[in-house]
Amino acid sequence: MPIVTVKMLEGRTDEQKRALCERVTEAVAETTGAPAQNVSVIIEEMSKNHYSIAGKRPSDQ
Repeated sequence: MPIVTVKMLEGRTDEQKRALCERVTEAVAETTGAPAQNVSVIIEEMSKNHYSIAGKRPSDQ
């Protein structure tokens, strides 16, 4: 039972998240041989205040 966690900044639409889950499920099922119905995808959204690249938060730019 593969479990995939996707961490991303908040702001995506429900449709974008739905498409992401579908495509990740397809990719995991194809590459691991696991049935798609056994693949779980968890999306963890982060505020732009809780993330930085090279010491800079996207919310500060």
